[in-house]
Amino acid sequence: MPEQDPDGSRLLTSPEVGELLRAAVAHAGGTLLNWALDHVDANPRQSTTATFSASVAWPYGERDELLGVSARAGGLAPSDSRAEIFADGDREVAVWIYPNDPDLPGLARAAYTERMAEILTEHDVLGRAVAAPEVRLRMIGYRPRRRAVLRIEVAGSSEAQPTTLYCKVLRERVFRDVVRRHEVLLAAGVPAPQVAATTSDALLLLRNLPGRPLAKAVFDTDDPCTAEQLIHLLDAMPMSVTQLDRRPPWSDAVEHYAQMVAAAVPAATDKLAWLTEQIIAGLGSIPLGNEPTHGDFHEGQVHVAGGRIVGVLDVDTVGPGRRADDLACLIAHLSTIQRMSPAQEARLHRLIRAWVPVFDTRVDPTELRLRAAAVIISLATGPFRGQEPDWEWETLRMIASAEALVRQVS
Repeated sequence: MPEQDPDGSRLLTSPEVGELLRAAVAHAGGTLLNWALDHVDANPRQSTTATFSASVAWPYGERDELLGVSARAGGLAPSDSRAEIFADGDREVAVWIYPNDPDLPGLARAAYTERMAEILTEHDVLGRAVAAPEVRLRMIGYRPRRRAVLRIEVAGSSEAQPTTLYCKVLRERVFRDVVRRHEVLLAAGVPAPQVAATTSDALLLLRNLPGRPLAKAVFDTDDPCTAEQLIHLLDAMPMSVTQLDRRPPWSDAVEHYAQMVAAAVPAATDKLAWLTEQIIAGLGSIPLGNEPTHGDFHEGQVHVAGGRIVGVLDVDTVGPGRRADDLACLIAHLSTIQRMSPAQEARLHRLIRAWVPVFDTRVDPTELRLRAAAVIISLATGPFRGQEPDWEWETLRMIASAEALVRQVS
């Protein structure tokens, strides 16, 4: 019942959701053969969205599908009307079959090679017509009802290398703001991806950056870049960035994320409460700041080559803030990389030990650690959301990393 499960999290993570999935597939003309929970986005006491990997028997044969379901405490949202609505007792939920995401209208085109070839040709992205057999698509990331990113490879001639592009599938209400951020940075000489095309259904096509991700290069024998270069990249953003909309720092939502983690791992509730109290008290008197910031700065967003930085990705969150937030975000992500070999772990820890003292000279060391701990708590929602193997152990390990940072300055 909704009053016992207001955000739908219990329903969408229990076997009971199977009846909804069966009804949705049957409504679409198929038979659900089996299913498994794939991904969960929970917003405690407000909403839950989950995706399910499923095998479906259609009249034309069996196929693997991705099913999405959203439940809300306050009733349906306007965009839910783009999905199919089903009732579970007194609750109404929105159900869709990928790629027909109700908040990502462009995904239904971007997910198919035939349609992507049409988009590339229509916008003259390669200076020639593109045929569907030339196109290869790979999903890089999909956050249901939030965004998707696809890698596009277009075959060249027998001698030429394929052309690589990326397609961001965005919500309509944020699309123009994201495009503007790319334009602002590119005009200032910041090495953001070049915009190849924009579409009326909120698709943003970007050209590939040179180099390779810092996320891979951190394990190289040679240093991928210096801490000073990372700071310089951020400080090179133009002051016009401060006129853009402000994204609240991760620490502003630490209580919210702590509640999400505690709901998934109740044994960590007391420790999360202590961490939240320390972070809020330690950062409470610090002003918001008005420096140009990236907003989601981590090793996956930076490209390097030859020991220097050659590009920066995902500038959707660029806006005014504090430099400590960006540097803290990087520390948090580096501190929570999973499934490393012992050699990789040793290499990464050496890099962190070299970089953090340099960051301490640019921002307040206490603020840096408290903000990094807050980001780690937000990241600790990830293993459960992604239904990763050993997700509970990984969550506890992340919480321990946050605690270690807080205890350095408590």
